[in-house]
Amino acid sequence: MRWWNRAKLLWGYLGRKARLGGLPVEYIVETTAKCNLYCPMCPRETHAQPKEDMTDGVFDRLVRESGRSAEHMMLIGLGEPLLDRKIFDRIEYCERHRISTLLSTNGTLLDEKASARLLDTPLEHVTLSFDGSTKESFEYYRKGARFEKVRDNFVRFARMKHERGSKLQIVVQMVRLERNSGEVDDFVKFWSAVPGVDQVRVKEDETNLLQPEGGHRPEDWTHPCHYLWRGPVYVKHNGDVYPCCQSYMLDGAPLGNVEKTPLEQIWNSDEMQRMRRLHADGRGGEIGICSRCLTTIPHPVLVAGSLLLHGKWVRRALPVIERWTYRAKLPVGLLKPPKKEARPAELVQIEPKR
Repeated sequence: MRWWNRAKLLWGYLGRKARLGGLPVEYIVETTAKCNLYCPMCPRETHAQPKEDMTDGVFDRLVRESGRSAEHMMLIGLGEPLLDRKIFDRIEYCERHRISTLLSTNGTLLDEKASARLLDTPLEHVTLSFDGSTKESFEYYRKGARFEKVRDNFVRFARMKHERGSKLQIVVQMVRLERNSGEVDDFVKFWSAVPGVDQVRVKEDETNLLQPEGGHRPEDWTHPCHYLWRGPVYVKHNGDVYPCCQSYMLDGAPLGNVEKTPLEQIWNSDEMQRMRRLHADGRGGEIGICSRCLTTIPHPVLVAGSLLLHGKWVRRALPVIERWTYRAKLPVGLLKPPKKEARPAELVQIEPKR
């Protein structure tokens, strides 16, 4: 049972145990390594990707082995999900195993037919990535995409969702970068007015391609990283499993492969236990990939709370916690952002009024 799995993970986290009795709550599953755009901030520009999809054998085994404990699967990675011809079937397959799903798309393939088909699935959350409020900035960061076409695709999709009365959560997201940082107000204003959009999010860049000197300060390791105790783990299209979404991009080694090794054995591998012990001792910075990571570390109070709720509700609540924290409505210590080469601007997240 999922609540019992979460209880075992919570017990392991609070006790700073290296070996856990439960499996991850969340997974990032790269169902395809194919993409149709060039984005200068994307790790695939430094990590060449094959034009391959995840096989049914890898995906089915992952879902079967995690089915009694997994609560949320993000069917994303270094590829564009809509290039995976089986993406709709995979969403349905997760639903049959009572696992909620999330997609993130660049929108180039989200025509009316694909929109209708996606809305017919039990998908619970979709992030529409739109990095800019002007044609110039958007097409600089999304080379190969046309500003007007993607904007119209997203607007149509949101309106179709609204007209259907669908409960699908739509988030329109912009990653704040040098060329679009002055467009935040226009971005928020436009997308907040589109029917069907549930949230507008402007977030900081969490990759290190454009900020190679970024990372966490020594004092940030007061709290261990939640990824090591609750997930999400990152599963590449070939079945390789990494401890988190940043590990692969930072040249970390896989913990194992789901086709060759049982998931429980991978989750409690020697390397995973070594990482947990170092984090528990406040020495996470001694791990190369962790020292260069740009992901925010949450306070144990938030981690404990994330293990008391179902994974899909955690995914919905996280942006609210971020927004309140960055706006000083909650203690700043609840989230420890990494140091960056330049002072980070405030993260903005706005939920349109109904």
